[in-house]
Amino acid sequence: MTELEKLLKGMIYDPSDEELATMRRFAHKICSRYNLLEEDDEKRKELLDMLIPENNGVYLQGPIYFDYGEFTSFGKNCYANFNLTVLDCANVTIGDDVFIGPNVCLATPVHPLLAAERNMFVNERGILADKEYAKPIVIKSDCWIASNVTVCGGVTIGKGTVIGAGSVVTKDIPDGVFAAGNPCKVIRKLTEADSIYSKKELWEK
Repeated sequence: MTELEKLLKGMIYDPSDEELATMRRFAHKICSRYNLLEEDDEKRKELLDMLIPENNGVYLQGPIYFDYGEFTSFGKNCYANFNLTVLDCANVTIGDDVFIGPNVCLATPVHPLLAAERNMFVNERGILADKEYAKPIVIKSDCWIASNVTVCGGVTIGKGTVIGAGSVVTKDIPDGVFAAGNPCKVIRKLTEADSIYSKKELWEK
């Protein structure tokens, strides 16, 4: 089994593997080029198609940082603000109409908790490496992930849910709720009372 196959199966893999390292270098170069093209929408689209084949025309403000890119998918009408970081060592699946605020990090990698297992070692090829694995992330349609949120590997965020600014999401969050905190917890369900049309101060002078 290759290290790439292990990565995609959620098994312990060697990130120093040359195939994986080549894929990451490619993604990092594409991100760097993308981040320099603030107003060249056509060129940015070409680069995104190379980085994230299943991007559905997502608008990424940039700068962006992806480990692999090809293991991430976006649905229709998605938007992400400044400094989106996606460590997609497992699949990151984002639904339709998802809004992502600035400085959001989607982090699939998992490192051992015990230091003796986490520390760097010299592998059989004589290269310094570490042991890690990854868990997928799913963000369902119609979500808003507010600024400075970190979503950890293995998490699914339900349809229509809002994650409050600064949250660290370590466990699944259900559909249609407002959740926030570190660790992120459900605060309440979203209801018609949350409609902007019920807030007169937003419309009347």
